[in-house]
Amino acid sequence: MVEVAPFIPFFLAAGLGLFLRGWARGLLFIAVPVLGLANLWQLGASVPGLEFGHYTILDFNLLLFKADRLSLLFGYLFHIAALLSVIYALHVRDTLQQVASMLYAGSALGAVFAGDLITLFIFWELLALTSVFLVWARRNGRAYMAGLRYFTLHILSGLLLLGGVIFYSQAHDTLAFGQIGLDGSLFENPAGWLIFLAFGIKCAFPFFHGWLTDAYPESTPTGTVFLSAFTTKVAVYGLARAFPGTELLVYIGATMACFPIFYAVIENDLRRVLAYSLINQLGFMVVGIGIGTSLAINGAVAHAFNDVIFKGLLFMSMGAVLHVTGKINGSELGGLYKKMPKTTVLCIIGAASISAFPLFSGFVSKSMVMSAAIKNGYDGVWLLLLFASAGVFHHAGIKIPYFAFFAHDAKLPAREPPVNMLIAMTIAAALCLTIGIYPQALYSLLPYEMSYTPYDVTHVLTQLQLLFFSALAFVWLNLRHLYPPELPSVNLDVDWLYRRLVPDVIRAGFTRLFALDNRLRQAALSGVERLVEGIASHHRAEGIMARNWLTGSMVAGVVLLLGIYLILGWF
Repeated sequence: MVEVAPFIPFFLAAGLGLFLRGWARGLLFIAVPVLGLANLWQLGASVPGLEFGHYTILDFNLLLFKADRLSLLFGYLFHIAALLSVIYALHVRDTLQQVASMLYAGSALGAVFAGDLITLFIFWELLALTSVFLVWARRNGRAYMAGLRYFTLHILSGLLLLGGVIFYSQAHDTLAFGQIGLDGSLFENPAGWLIFLAFGIKCAFPFFHGWLTDAYPESTPTGTVFLSAFTTKVAVYGLARAFPGTELLVYIGATMACFPIFYAVIENDLRRVLAYSLINQLGFMVVGIGIGTSLAINGAVAHAFNDVIFKGLLFMSMGAVLHVTGKINGSELGGLYKKMPKTTVLCIIGAASISAFPLFSGFVSKSMVMSAAIKNGYDGVWLLLLFASAGVFHHAGIKIPYFAFFAHDAKLPAREPPVNMLIAMTIAAALCLTIGIYPQALYSLLPYEMSYTPYDVTHVLTQLQLLFFSALAFVWLNLRHLYPPELPSVNLDVDWLYRRLVPDVIRAGFTRLFALDNRLRQAALSGVERLVEGIASHHRAEGIMARNWLTGSMVAGVVLLLGIYLILGWF
């Protein structure tokens, strides 16, 4: 057992990766998450509640590593996600992408094990700084602009977090990262609300989610897999740590679970469909955290664990399609099951998992959140989650594999992706099945001890009925030509406000301001010109100032002025 903060090996590997090439770099990047996971497992098993890395800056006592069951679960998850993503990207020969991805994974681990808010803030900013390079790594104009918008919103999140940390330190005389809560209004509890908003931006709360659906689909095929694993899950961890039982989260999460469905159904870009689906799954996690019971928290973090794996598998399969065909729009794909049968099967496993089919990983975690909702009196929220479950089966469980691999035959030249991509997808698919068949392997790692059985008659029958009738609805809508077709289009989302509306309003405002300024300048110049012309007119040959005056008239004028002066002086 070595007391080394988990982020340090990733940062060191990133530094060494600058000087290594090819398989040497790949083997190093594989070894780091494998050895790191083994070390973390020993740390968690041998010393529960372990702390180390105490340091002092400006009289603040900071803690680099603090572990409990909650942080350990996310630590295991991020090592697994890093391993899968690295294997998936082994064929990439891009130093920028590979180094940035290791720094990104290390930053996520640093945030999860931060024992204080200052350390959390440092890694919070590093998450934004390192991840944006995975968007820019695609090296085109759309990726560059999407990366700028992504980076701007995440810097805003960091500024809100910093403001909250300052207020929290003043109010509580501590920087320990624990439960914060939302007691009171913004003016009564500015620290809690600022930190809550900071977490909300990174968790893609409604009206703050545009960065995710804007930037993730513009990243490289491998970069999107990394992006899907870390940023939002760090935010979920932060909410579970600081705001468990905050009822507002229940309604925010229910909204997150429902509204992306409508966008995902009409979206043509299949990676953007998965980005909306990611927000939908985050909604289930946020609801569980908001309910705050041990079953709900366990369900939320278990679903976060499963989501990284099955959503990563779906992003991998779509990344493989993009890598092989160069296309990702549903209107341009189809018929690939003939040329990519392995990828098709692996994608279907991911689709079954996200749809919460029994014996797949999504079923054993999503049912926990829904059970907690109904047990705690959130009947309306339970119905919304039921609707969201049907919706996710439509857009991720059916739409993704159907339009990518079946539907019409697009007759694209295609083949199976590189072997390393298939290996990563196969490992993820095996994990989806293993957790679904033997959920106790995951349940034993959850923050709270519990006795929960997902495979009872009620859960299984309810889910099977939901899936059956959802599939029936999809088939009926398709046969009646009522299902929204895959069309090349642009769907307006909340990011339209700051990408189009606000710039257009500002541009129009400045245009009117410049026009007004121009008119005022012209009026002032015209006035000056008239004044100069008036003065000049008196000095021309025919002007009054150019005339000859008699001496007597001049003397009379001087006497008159002197008289006026004497009268004024007398008064």
